[in-house]
Amino acid sequence: MNVVILAAGMGKRMQSALPKVLHPLAGKPLLGHVVDTAKTLAPSKLCVVYGHGGDAVPTSFADTTLSFALQEPQLGTGHAVAQALPFIDDNASTLVLYGDVPLTTPATLQRLLTVAGKDKLAVLTVTVADPTGYGRIVRQHGKITRIVEQKDANEAERAIQEVNTGIIAAPTAKLRTWLAALSNDNAQGEYYLTDVIAAAVADGVEVVSAQPADITETLGVNSKVQLAELERAYQRRIANTLLEQGVTLLDPSRLDVRGTLTCGRDVSIDVNCIFEGNVEIADGATIGANCIIKNARIGKGAQIKPFSHIDDAIVGAAAQVGPYARLRPGTELGEDVHIGNFVEVKKSKIAARSKANHLTYIGDATIGSGVNVGAGVITCNYDGVNKFETIIEDDVFVGSDSQLVAPVRIGKGATIGAGTTLTKDAPADQLTLSRAKQMSLPGWTRPVKIKK
Repeated sequence: MNVVILAAGMGKRMQSALPKVLHPLAGKPLLGHVVDTAKTLAPSKLCVVYGHGGDAVPTSFADTTLSFALQEPQLGTGHAVAQALPFIDDNASTLVLYGDVPLTTPATLQRLLTVAGKDKLAVLTVTVADPTGYGRIVRQHGKITRIVEQKDANEAERAIQEVNTGIIAAPTAKLRTWLAALSNDNAQGEYYLTDVIAAAVADGVEVVSAQPADITETLGVNSKVQLAELERAYQRRIANTLLEQGVTLLDPSRLDVRGTLTCGRDVSIDVNCIFEGNVEIADGATIGANCIIKNARIGKGAQIKPFSHIDDAIVGAAAQVGPYARLRPGTELGEDVHIGNFVEVKKSKIAARSKANHLTYIGDATIGSGVNVGAGVITCNYDGVNKFETIIEDDVFVGSDSQLVAPVRIGKGATIGAGTTLTKDAPADQLTLSRAKQMSLPGWTRPVKIKK
């Protein structure tokens, strides 16, 4: 089977220099959704027809499984498919998709291919209350005979509510012949792909139809308004899937998944959370409101409290993060680790039951188990050129407002007094501190403002 994806349109109503098919939906270009859906059908040839935006479209898809055909100038959908003919196989059927119609499901496309078989032309159609703007499906005695575009339709044809989605499947050798015979004698002066239906009927090829499970599968994007509407439709589809899997969503309409979200049993997600890339959430974990989580694994029973940001990190079982915490790439938290409000952790491993509960920066560090890191502690890991490591062994207590100037090691069971600037290794099981001697000056008075 061949797949041809039409992606050459300008998209004037998008009011953007970015080609329409590259605008993101759920964090991925519209065309990316269509390509990924097409790949689930295991096509032997997959060709994208591009035009507007020059090489921006092929450059955005560094994918050796794709072929790209340039349509220049853009003379209609029939002309666009013709540009793909050198890249597809005549001995297989061809499925035509659209780069700005991102929500079509593999199940619907497989249904269309099934009714097409090897020798029929199949059209994906929908019935709508208001068919304005769509090509109408014209039938005689129940059989499809042609498709008439809105601008070319007479009054009776405009009343038809069954409309064309543009998605077709056809035998490729015959499709090549039909495309070669297309005329642009119509209101638009373009070569319509829809005219191949009448050509098929004239050749005695049966034209059949299939319908999607939901009309949103056939909706395209021509404006930012439509893009926003499809974004919500896509997110609601994901939300429904999660709900059916047993995930608790406090408000399904306030969820954004821009990648893949995999959840275990009894997971709860509060409102306005964004999940990007690949995120895995284990059984019993809770995600508080307004969190952003990207490329992360959240362990069993973990609590991610509101307004936390987690990026390319691992959170262990029963750990607590936030509120207002930030885990940057390379962070690994062990079991029952507590990372509190306004704590930032970067490229660090923190072992079980250790805590940094507030106002702390931990970077390029390895921290053992049972460690308590006080408020205002900073690992000074950067000298302006290079990064250095801080190692804190098990059961260490680091007092508040301490600076750990890396590279430095704190031995097991050590205590670092509050306000210490640590520049050398601290021995195990000892108190280490560095601070100026406290003084009180008798007779000292505050300065007063001089009157002018």
